Amino acid sequence: MEPKNTDDVIDALFPLPRWEFIAICAALMAVNALAIDIMLPALQQIGASLGVESENHRQFVITAYVAGMGLALLFYGPASDRFGRRGPLLFGLSIYILAAFAAAFAPSFEILLVLRFIQGIGAASTRVIAISIVRDRYGGRQMAEIMSLVFMVFMIIPVLAPGIGQLIMLFSEWHMIFVVMSVTALAITAWTALRMPETMHPQDRRPLSLMSIVNGFRIVLTTRVSLFYTLASMIIFGSLLGFINSAQQVYVGIYGLGVWFPLVFAAIAAMMSVSSFLNSRLVIKLGMRRLSHGALLGFTVVSAIWFAWSLTGWVPFPVFVVLFAAAMFQFGWIGSNFNAIAMEPLGHIAGTASSVQSFMQTVGGGLIGAFIGQSFDGTVMPLALGYVSVALLGLVMVLIAERGKLFSAPGAPAKPH
Repeated sequence: MEPKNTDDVIDALFPLPRWEFIAICAALMAVNALAIDIMLPALQQIGASLGVESENHRQFVITAYVAGMGLALLFYGPASDRFGRRGPLLFGLSIYILAAFAAAFAPSFEILLVLRFIQGIGAASTRVIAISIVRDRYGGRQMAEIMSLVFMVFMIIPVLAPGIGQLIMLFSEWHMIFVVMSVTALAITAWTALRMPETMHPQDRRPLSLMSIVNGFRIVLTTRVSLFYTLASMIIFGSLLGFINSAQQVYVGIYGLGVWFPLVFAAIAAMMSVSSFLNSRLVIKLGMRRLSHGALLGFTVVSAIWFAWSLTGWVPFPVFVVLFAAAMFQFGWIGSNFNAIAMEPLGHIAGTASSVQSFMQTVGGGLIGAFIGQSFDGTVMPLALGYVSVALLGLVMVLIAERGKLFSAPGAPAKPH
């Protein structure tokens, strides 16, 4: 059978099968989730082992990693626009592997934080370049579909990682978690090096000069749709990091789940994976805006109910799980679509665009997440307040991007009544 359209022709000529392309991109993004989620069951033991008394200070193991990744994001995009995707990607993965292995032997909490910061610097390559690779090959709704499938596979890691971390803790100590992290990243690096070809078109290469970088940043920051969807993604992403920072304290400290904490964490992550799969099936037909705008409104409503309930005092565990799962299901329809909309006008500078957008999302989201996490007071109220606040701010950003009109692109015909 002959290919039916341009995308089919591209897929037919590309040396990597579509399923493997999606799997590698998901694996590259998953090293970030692995570096965070596998740590969660070990935070208490790390704190006790390295003399960290404050429960909130243990969250810095996550914050240091996010900070390193955020700062390095500005480098990898322009570098990949100059040298192609493969070289900078493999360089960053090498840093990640070495820093993770060294962290297993960290003698103090301060040195552990430094190594986590360095590990984040290496991980930034996967955050930027995986998105650039997808944009090199797909645009518009096709990119949103592929990103949804990537995100669906990627979510396997948050499902499995806390359980793996808990299993390691049953038979060993927290040091072994970093060894497993390093070995897993080494396997993904080998797979990528052997199978993923260069995806950047030679004519799209840009000189690596200060002016070219500044000009690329100017294009991103002055493209209204790209800028404000990036800000919306940053704000909503902050809520997820806020939960991750305090997940162990919520599930174990408030609800007393103990060793069952990874199971509940995995169930919520599985909901997000299902959401991403449904998005990949629906986005071609319904479009990125209808799905993501509806999900953002749903996220806002659910978060408001959760916050109002928290003001009354105790939130029963079944109520918490149902409301939080509903919010995270909506999150699965927001993330990939917002990223695709933000990247759509900037395909000619995909690396730099992904770098700027990822920097804003990671650093801004990391600061928001750290603020929410550090606000933990033994109840779920600060977390619920964080969620409803970011939902409302995200909605404002989208309304600015779309000139006050939801569910259709600027200049597109309105939905029929």
